[in-house]
Amino acid sequence: MEGKLLEMFEVGPCEDDYQLGFLTGQRFCNQIRSRLAGDLILQNQLLPFARTPHAQPLLKALSETNQKKFPRYWAELLGTADGSGVPVLDIILVNFRKEILPFISKTTMNSNADTTDDCSDVLIVGDSMAVAAHNEDANVALVGHTYLIKGKLSNGLSFIAYTYAGELPSCAFGLNSQGLAFTLNSVPPVEDEIVPAGIGRNFVSRDLLEATSTADALARIRSSEVSVGHSYNLIDIQKRTILNVETASKSRVSVHEVGTTPFFHANMYLHLQVQQVHDENSISRQKRAAVLPQGSKTDFLSLLGDTEDTKYPIYMTGPTLYTLCTTVIDLDERTLTIIEGNPKYGKVSHVFSMSSNELNLKLVNHAEGTHL
Repeated sequence: MEGKLLEMFEVGPCEDDYQLGFLTGQRFCNQIRSRLAGDLILQNQLLPFARTPHAQPLLKALSETNQKKFPRYWAELLGTADGSGVPVLDIILVNFRKEILPFISKTTMNSNADTTDDCSDVLIVGDSMAVAAHNEDANVALVGHTYLIKGKLSNGLSFIAYTYAGELPSCAFGLNSQGLAFTLNSVPPVEDEIVPAGIGRNFVSRDLLEATSTADALARIRSSEVSVGHSYNLIDIQKRTILNVETASKSRVSVHEVGTTPFFHANMYLHLQVQQVHDENSISRQKRAAVLPQGSKTDFLSLLGDTEDTKYPIYMTGPTLYTLCTTVIDLDERTLTIIEGNPKYGKVSHVFSMSSNELNLKLVNHAEGTHL
């Protein structure tokens, strides 16, 4: 299964955040409409649930809480809906899917629509290498339904964000002109650990795109009273540091600074003490990563391209979960590289320079790819 070439849209500075969302929605209206029509989680779970009386208080509270905390990003979300010509409800549901799904009765869940998103990261900050490598895994409905947003804000800050069609940038990974980047991993707390109608993770990660320092990024994460929780890998090019930040509801945060020992993170809490769902997929990937070589960037790419475990491979090709791309952030080269296809073969589609405020795209031969 192959998606179309990943497109990038440069937008801004805009007169307001609604316009930023509107222009993005307008530019990618076909991808957004196609994604919503083919997304089984939306069609078979979220939309039927949203039509029930039980859903109304949750959706109302989620909307009000997040609009109050992040009015600019809420306007951007509304603009995306209007620009793409799709119902606002659909855009709200896909942006809050992680905050809504735990409250849908398991008996009404459609067994054909897996709710799990899986990503894998391997991180190191050593004397000779400082690298964050990340597999962006998602439901197969997202294949061909992602794009890059290069946003330029009126305050002079720029960001690049890998974006799921119809969602705020970015629930995956991004970087900005302050030399900050991040990748994300879902984590699965048990139902009792989830607080209804808290701040949505898509809003927190959108906020991170505008962070001016690691301390600022941490403050933005800590100040958001999230519903579900998340794992953030914060990468600071200027300071040459990588922090893994695990969060949960009730303002719980744990920070682990990555050092010379390679740090692999799948989709389980590793250092924040939270009751979590037993995830066989993550446990399997964690065990497999522990026995693979991790001494070089090539080793990292081989690890993220590993398919030895046919049931729970690190690199996923369906039928439900699919590795959309791999990104490699090299803190010494000051680059963010996007690889499409198995990263073992190093076929690069985009390389962004983080050494200037412009976040320039280096020339890549898209027909042949560039090898790392």
